[in-house]
Amino acid sequence: MDRRMLLWWGAGLLALATVLGALVVFVYPETPGFDHWWNETVAGIRGDWLLQFALVMDWIGGGWVAILGVPLLAILVLVLARRWRGAVFAAVCFAASAGAVQLLKQLFGRARPEDMLVVSDYGSFPSGHTANAATIALVVWVLFPRVWTAILGVLWVLAMALSRTFLSVHWATDTLGGALVGAGVVLVLAAWLLPWVQQKKSEVEAPIG
Repeated sequence: MDRRMLLWWGAGLLALATVLGALVVFVYPETPGFDHWWNETVAGIRGDWLLQFALVMDWIGGGWVAILGVPLLAILVLVLARRWRGAVFAAVCFAASAGAVQLLKQLFGRARPEDMLVVSDYGSFPSGHTANAATIALVVWVLFPRVWTAILGVLWVLAMALSRTFLSVHWATDTLGGALVGAGVVLVLAAWLLPWVQQKKSEVEAPIG
């Protein structure tokens, strides 16, 4: 992977997320029509099975499970696979993504939908659950760049994003912003750390001179 392209793509996604947040909070303080339309649409089709699916995703993507459980499991798997550099990369990505989400939440302070079905923290934009899902998906893809990891990653992010709107805990644009932040952080960090992550043991131990 070309480091310059990774950096440009990552920085571009983060910039786009910031611009999107500014648009929906400062330029259009009244919630955009698309967000209202989508919120009403999913509320109309929300059946028992969709609600249960969304509640499961809420549990997986939030709280101690998302903050500690999933990251630690991913790191443990990489360590057991003797990919300790990949484990370090994953840990840095998880921490940086969470920090970026909280920074933007404090910056924009967007109000959540009034009909949300679960209790959530301050700030609707961006969606932390979706950002975390995108971070996981991009970390896996960067470490294991395969078509199937890309497809599964996209499906995972979409499922998480949809589940947040099924619970009316986020506007649709919040989930888009979360996906942009999670992906952007990983790509920027990959541009910086990927050569080190991919460095072979023989190269590290090779004598100088």
